[in-house]
Amino acid sequence: MSTPDPPHTPRPGDLPPERRQPPARELLRTQGIRKTFPNVVALDGVDFELRSGEVHVLLGENGAGKSTLIKILSGVHRADAGQVFRDGRPARIHSANDAERYGIATMHQEFNLVPHLSVAENIFLGRQPRRFGLLDRKRMESDAAGLLARVGVDISPRTPVHRLGIARSQMVEIAKALSLDARILIMDEPTAALTADEVRRLFALVRRLRDEGVGIVFITHHLEEIAELGDRVTVLRDGRSVGQAPAGTPRDELVRMMVGRSIEQQYPRQTGRDGEQARTATPLLRVSGLSRAGAFSDIGFELRAGEVVGLAGLVGAGRTEVARAVFGADPYDTGTVEVQGRRLRRHDINASLAAGIGLVPEDRKGQGLLLDSSVQDNLGLVTLGRASRGGIVDLAGQQKSAARIAERLGVRMAGLGQRMGTLSGGNQQKVVIGKWLLAQSRVLILDEPTRGIDVGAKVEIYELINELTASGHAVLMISSDLPEVLGMSDRVLVMAQGRIAGELPAGDATQDAVMALAVGTAHRDGGATAAGPAATAPVHMTKNREGLRGH
Repeated sequence: MSTPDPPHTPRPGDLPPERRQPPARELLRTQGIRKTFPNVVALDGVDFELRSGEVHVLLGENGAGKSTLIKILSGVHRADAGQVFRDGRPARIHSANDAERYGIATMHQEFNLVPHLSVAENIFLGRQPRRFGLLDRKRMESDAAGLLARVGVDISPRTPVHRLGIARSQMVEIAKALSLDARILIMDEPTAALTADEVRRLFALVRRLRDEGVGIVFITHHLEEIAELGDRVTVLRDGRSVGQAPAGTPRDELVRMMVGRSIEQQYPRQTGRDGEQARTATPLLRVSGLSRAGAFSDIGFELRAGEVVGLAGLVGAGRTEVARAVFGADPYDTGTVEVQGRRLRRHDINASLAAGIGLVPEDRKGQGLLLDSSVQDNLGLVTLGRASRGGIVDLAGQQKSAARIAERLGVRMAGLGQRMGTLSGGNQQKVVIGKWLLAQSRVLILDEPTRGIDVGAKVEIYELINELTASGHAVLMISSDLPEVLGMSDRVLVMAQGRIAGELPAGDATQDAVMALAVGTAHRDGGATAAGPAATAPVHMTKNREGLRGH
């Protein structure tokens, strides 16, 4: 058995290490893994191999079996059949303790951290160092400081975790894995909610760990990350491993392997009406002078039937805050929101619902769904009151309506009674949108509509947006994925420091033009339409909060 390469100690200013062929030493292998749940075959004979000092990307659509496989490797689930090998020997992984004993650490999409405990307490949770039978806090915090320094993050070990953002929480998770002396690190969608600069920092750390001989299983839906970071790719489809490829394989080929077909157009935008007709049509939604102290100021825009308006900006620009205020979920101090010429009461969700506004929130699991309830119940959340007479719900009518919407959206499920939390991310997103279609909402606000969704499901969401605008709906789409905004919008509004910095028609909306407005470097003659005082106001935004991810 060969020994791993000696650790590489990076120095300040070092460039990322050159891509090299992964060593031959096998760390982990699965053979013929099968796992079933009621009415669902999640995995059916999956083979996978991880070598020391490599980043092995696990790729597949939502529902392909990726999460089930890593839960088996981390001891959350037990396989029904098949075998796991560690260093070439059979491994019995029936619990998280077993996985830890085999040197396997997993970063799930939902962090396994206790918010009210300190960083040091989370890193050594259940393994706190003791002296004379008592907690040795000084040693625990010293050891935690060393681990934090190793991952390159400047956090006090005494800081409560609830004060950390997503990026630094992820670094704490990695420090926790290193404290276990893990040689296998599984990272499930680690970049889904990170800014571009935070992604660069994470990638630098992953490269350092790879150089130290750690084997890393990396799950992502961002295909551009594969060639940048990965060494090999294993593709899952419908619970089966359908192939392995080098990380440099063209994206089109990876997509074909994932979905079993070619996707000709990544952003299949079909404009609902011609430009002149859209400009002269009566607005479905008009927002004027909307302001809330400390959040946003003097927001004004119009949204017409048949169009998609993109709302872009850096992290902290105020996009989500504006969306929630327009919907009535959060208050605002001054300004007006009108739907088809009718002014709505502020901070009144019921008034917004009655007027035909729907909001698909960025946190679909926390704010858009009841994960323990059925698909039918989730589709009927908004219309439940309308489906009742005299306090009695028309269950038959509700079921018929839910079935109609689910079929229209192509929701993949065992039936309307399936628990919401067992659906893939793409199908969950369809249900969130579907409940607003059932409510006959004319104006849809989509906040990060494709976050955490695979490329095949993204295209299905885009095609649904086309259907909506073709039938007279209006869509306001907020996204941190800049190519998505550019590819699917008829107009782009750019926010900076709580104001609308400018508006770009589709023909002028380029990555450079949007970023110039977002960071305050655009000029009035640069193709953007000035939108109030913010169009020329300086915007001081540090690069480490860059929230638009250009690919």
